Amino acid sequence: MSTPRPKALRLETLWNPPADGKEFSYVLRLKNLGTAPLSNFSLCVSGPGRVDPAGRVEGATVSQRLSNFTEFQPPADFVLGAGETWTISVYALSWQFRHWTDGATSAYLALSDGSTIVLSIEPTRSSVSNAPLKRGAEIYPVPVNAPVQVSIIPWPNHVAVTSRRPLPAGFAPRAQSAEGEAAAQSFAALVNHLFAVEGIVRTEAEGAVAVALKDVAGFGPEAYRLSFDEETLTVEASSRTGFLYGLVTLGQIWRGARLHPGVFQFPASGEIVDEPAMGWRGLHLDVARQFYGAAEVKKLIAVLAWNKLNRFHWHLSDDEAWRVEIDAYPALTEIGAWRGHGLAVPPLLGSSPARTGGYYTKAVIREIVAEARSFGVEIVPEIDMPGHCYAMQQAIPELRDPAEVGSYYSVQGFPDNCINPALEKTYEIVETILLELIELFPFKIIHLGADEVPLGAWSGSPAALDRLRTVAGGAVADAHAKRLNVVTNTHGADDIHGSGAAILQAEFLSRVQRFLASKGCITGGWEEAAHGDVIDKAKSYLCSWRNVEVSAELAERGYDMVVCPGQVYYLDMALRPDWDEPGASWAGTSDAEKLYNFDPVGGWTAAQKQKLLGIQACIWSEPMTDRAVFDRLVFPRISGLAETGWTKPSSKSWERFKALAGLMPLLYGLQQS
Repeated sequence: MSTPRPKALRLETLWNPPADGKEFSYVLRLKNLGTAPLSNFSLCVSGPGRVDPAGRVEGATVSQRLSNFTEFQPPADFVLGAGETWTISVYALSWQFRHWTDGATSAYLALSDGSTIVLSIEPTRSSVSNAPLKRGAEIYPVPVNAPVQVSIIPWPNHVAVTSRRPLPAGFAPRAQSAEGEAAAQSFAALVNHLFAVEGIVRTEAEGAVAVALKDVAGFGPEAYRLSFDEETLTVEASSRTGFLYGLVTLGQIWRGARLHPGVFQFPASGEIVDEPAMGWRGLHLDVARQFYGAAEVKKLIAVLAWNKLNRFHWHLSDDEAWRVEIDAYPALTEIGAWRGHGLAVPPLLGSSPARTGGYYTKAVIREIVAEARSFGVEIVPEIDMPGHCYAMQQAIPELRDPAEVGSYYSVQGFPDNCINPALEKTYEIVETILLELIELFPFKIIHLGADEVPLGAWSGSPAALDRLRTVAGGAVADAHAKRLNVVTNTHGADDIHGSGAAILQAEFLSRVQRFLASKGCITGGWEEAAHGDVIDKAKSYLCSWRNVEVSAELAERGYDMVVCPGQVYYLDMALRPDWDEPGASWAGTSDAEKLYNFDPVGGWTAAQKQKLLGIQACIWSEPMTDRAVFDRLVFPRISGLAETGWTKPSSKSWERFKALAGLMPLLYGLQQS
């Protein structure tokens, strides 16, 4: 017999920071606002914050925890009567809360008959802050007196335009070559993604002004010259992307003059000559923690192109999910792409008890890749390994040694989440997956992740210990075997350099990197891929996320570097340390001005700068259940990064950027109210 379901249940959560010698507490209050009592149930919550199951919890016991998913059991024979409240006080967390998005973002009751009740839940409040919670992008109003007369982000190398002409109704690009014609078509598709009703591209029958796309030899692959006079508009370039970027600049100037005619002008004469300072100007998007549909990904790539960013690092797998269709292993998406109550991967990071998630079919990926390339954006896929593989292992259990004993935990609280580098089956599976991935992504750069392998990884695996004895000796293997039940509690603190796990990881990466090189591919990795210096530096690159000093040190060791320090370029980090701001802050906080003024190669030597590929912002999606939070954290910071990657340092100006940033597109169009 099923339990009667009350009509109204609400969960309220409160963060009490430590003060006056008192310890912190995270308080959850389940309120029965209905008329029927409730019994034989448990409370399940998920959100970025993680409850420590070994710590003190009052009012309940923790019956299950996987990373940020926690199931609380009430006392025996507990009944929540009508009008009553069940209070749970948690005094043990993996880290203290700092922002309103740290607490539970979804909750439900699991009933004894196997059914669930989704709960109404408000954002976590703080006992020391009553400030309105921030959602939506910060508004950057266009000032009445802007420091420049044309609106362009990122700011070009050379701008010499004068006077004003009447604003054209729109533009009709006229190409002289196949490259120019392709760019004209791409520009039309781009503005249709972002500004469909504005009519930037239109026919001459609708009053459009012709724009000549003139092929000129000697320009760099992304360079262009945009010329204005009373009679003609001309874009000169030697490549499709150069023509596209010239048209983007023209479109930005037009939008500024159209939307703010008293501030910006459309030039009557002069020229803009431009090319980027850095070759790699990227954005990383984690689609494992939160799933983004194909339409969202396409529009985001269009936003990148409007900012003249040219790399999209697509983080397609992690502990929480697997997001890419692989024909050889359909279980990866059948099992690994979905979360829900009773599934192999439970609700995490705000997902509901119902089966939720998704993945990208091969047909969709080909479509996205082709459109991105037409916008000058190359896509780098990432399959994170050998760590961050919990979802992958649920789908393919052969990736774990069947004789392995004990448990180790990742920094995010996932047990035994590393695929085993000592099993030949692991390489068979990995190489099969990578072959399918290479076929989908013609840029031929494949990122392997390689970050955050715990100290205790594989320390209970007989196969791994045997392999470690072979490559490093018995003493190292014996010491590693003592590392069972390792739990790391500080984000990114896993220093595996010199440990048995590091040696095994290095061997794994070396073999997989050689395989990718044999297929004509460059291997990408996070900075931990440098452990042991075993990968071929001529056929690989690293993304350094800790700080610029680590980036410089790796450049000194000969690695090609993409700089993306978490303190500044991780866009899941909150803008400010205040409770009412969303996001995380384990690496620090960074508002748009800090990011804009940050020097990604500060302190680097001239020799180290020779190894710089460029810069990249990273969107990790844990706090972004709410898409208004996405807009707040990403915009306009992504435009600030774009200007750092494109504009010469001597030409940067925060005051100019701030005056123009409000004209740049958002993904969802959600602004702070």
